[in-house]
Amino acid sequence: MTDVIEVRRDERFDVEKVSHWISSRDGLPSGRPEVLQFGGGKANLTYLLIFPGGQELVLRRPPLGPVAESSHDMAREYQVLSRLWRVFEKAPRALALCDDESLIGSQFLIMERRHGVVVRGEVPDVFGGGEDPVSNRKLSEVVIDTLADLHAVDPAECDLDDLGHPDGFLGRQVEGWAKRWRAARHEDNAVAEEVGSWLSAHLPVSSHPTLLHNDWRLDNMAVDETDPGVCTAVYDWDMATRGDPLADLGTLMGSWFDPGEAPEGLRMMPTAAPGWMPREEAVARYGERSGRDLSGVDWYLVFGSWKLGVILQQIYIRWLRGQTQDERFSDLDEGARLLFELAAERRP
Repeated sequence: MTDVIEVRRDERFDVEKVSHWISSRDGLPSGRPEVLQFGGGKANLTYLLIFPGGQELVLRRPPLGPVAESSHDMAREYQVLSRLWRVFEKAPRALALCDDESLIGSQFLIMERRHGVVVRGEVPDVFGGGEDPVSNRKLSEVVIDTLADLHAVDPAECDLDDLGHPDGFLGRQVEGWAKRWRAARHEDNAVAEEVGSWLSAHLPVSSHPTLLHNDWRLDNMAVDETDPGVCTAVYDWDMATRGDPLADLGTLMGSWFDPGEAPEGLRMMPTAAPGWMPREEAVARYGERSGRDLSGVDWYLVFGSWKLGVILQQIYIRWLRGQTQDERFSDLDEGARLLFELAAERRP
């Protein structure tokens, strides 16, 4: 329960309406639940519902305010999580989708509760607080190995072989994230524009498409509280699709900073902890487990760094426009700027 908080004032919803809707779904519990909020995320809002009989479910909805087209897609997340659990046990099972936006102002989904420890910028005390090289090594391995396991899934085995449009995937990704950057910027940034143009001009030839999470990071996973090398869940599937698997690797490597490399105040994973795999070794481990050619991986590293900068800018602009009062977001524009600069430096 350490990752839950009281629901933030501006992120509350009508519990009576939601509980009535849930009770009308076959197989779901009835009664008014106690509602808590998973407080660590920065985009989609996620709530823990504890029902009178003790059953726990999770509600997910998009962030407050306008969102970028095709992002924070609860219908897509439901499509994926209502099927993927059958062949990829790390995916929580989605149980119901509500597309009646009058209830809480947006679509939302209900899914099973998974337990585990979510590791963010620092290694928690339960794993040694960053001082245990063995635990740190396990954390760096599990995020790579679980990604390779996802990319080994045959989409047809869980009826997801029609998800997304793999042809032209990378070009659409660059174009789409450039559009999101322009919609979210509050001031000009020549470096962000330059990197976006470079990515578009140097598109690699994609390998065979696989299922993609499309936002793969350590803090979108949970690990067993007794063993940081065991993944118990992977969250945040609202951008999942099929496409070039190295796009997932690039997204992960965008914030995989070697010691001394992380911009000040921008640590998204504890990659400088003793025992944590260096980025080059992590990339090689993915290549060994997946059997994929990584000779062009540098492009994906630049893409992942630039994309992450856009994501931070999107979160910041919601705060700047008053669409959220979460003060954690008040300086993310600086993080976005530093990531754009890092992306430029990482170009081969």
